[in-house]
Amino acid sequence: MSVIQRDGAFYTGEYRNLFKEHGYSEEEIRTRLEQAWADLFYGNPDVRIYYPMGDDKGYILDTGNLDVRTEGMSYGMMMAVQMNKKEEFDRLWNFSKTYMQHKEGRYKDYFAWHCRPDGTRISQGPAPDGEEYYAMALLFASNRWGDGPEPYNYSEQARTILRACVHQGDNGEGDPMWDPETKLIKFVPEAPFSDPSYHLPHFYELFALQADERDRAFWKEAAEASRAYLHAACHPETGLSPEYANYDGTPAEPQRHGDFRHFFSDAYRVAANIGLDWEWFRKDPWQVEQSNRIQAFFRDIDVADYRRYTIDGKPFDEPALHPIGLLATNAMASLAADGPDASHFVRLLWNTPLRTGVRRYYDNCLYFFCLLALSGNYRIYR
Repeated sequence: MSVIQRDGAFYTGEYRNLFKEHGYSEEEIRTRLEQAWADLFYGNPDVRIYYPMGDDKGYILDTGNLDVRTEGMSYGMMMAVQMNKKEEFDRLWNFSKTYMQHKEGRYKDYFAWHCRPDGTRISQGPAPDGEEYYAMALLFASNRWGDGPEPYNYSEQARTILRACVHQGDNGEGDPMWDPETKLIKFVPEAPFSDPSYHLPHFYELFALQADERDRAFWKEAAEASRAYLHAACHPETGLSPEYANYDGTPAEPQRHGDFRHFFSDAYRVAANIGLDWEWFRKDPWQVEQSNRIQAFFRDIDVADYRRYTIDGKPFDEPALHPIGLLATNAMASLAADGPDASHFVRLLWNTPLRTGVRRYYDNCLYFFCLLALSGNYRIYR
């Protein structure tokens, strides 16, 4: 099945509904999406990941680690704005703002990357993938619902985060989240390397329209730099990328907390990000070839047999922690792929339920984003 050749959704306002293209009815698709939301936010204990807290807060629980992470909180906010669920969005944002965002010091306006469900911080340091999702979700909220009183003045909250991401350290305290020289996102502010799955050029294109005026050129350059970076980080034959990579795209050296030179959990998101960038902007034809490559690599591997891999495709004797998440990102690559495997992954995702049990959090976040994207409901609000 060949990709419909047209400009990206940013220019046309039209979003592909791959499920509909594969014969599923609009009613089936809407029901599936709404049921997944209900299951994740209000469903049975072995499925749900969202928990209201008091009168005005709520959190997304990493069920495998029993903590609350900026990754999950910002993901939950993006899910909520896409689904037009303002109450859940505001609860997640209020929890994040109250317990996770730094008010002063070297991390001012950044967010402590994880805390306990009662809001007690476990670590003070930030993780930049949370900040970029917070900022994008807040801008979408502003454009969809309008700004309200603080802390629901969404657009100003987003600009505050983006300002810190670029300018932290200008006064001599702290570090920015993007490397000023390469315009590439860092793994953490102090790190001299990146994480390929953090690269969201489709977000940076939109930041360039709504960030502080002085930073708009930076965000345009960051979008171009990230697209070029992914060419280097993804293996030219398998399409696999490492979890952590240097600014030249080569796998980063092992860290004290582990060896992240291989294709494992973080890296799954690269395929999804590339697919969504193609759907929204269609600026880099390489993304079509890359999506075909990674789908071809996984086409004949059963989901139950997904493993850790070297980026040149050698499997480890270690199963994937998040096989449903990997399936979801492989399916989301179908937004860009025009090869023979695109239909296979769309149908396989449709026929696969949400994950249950202890490890469900990460898998089901990626699964829900895939449902949004493949149904034409992962949209730009501006």
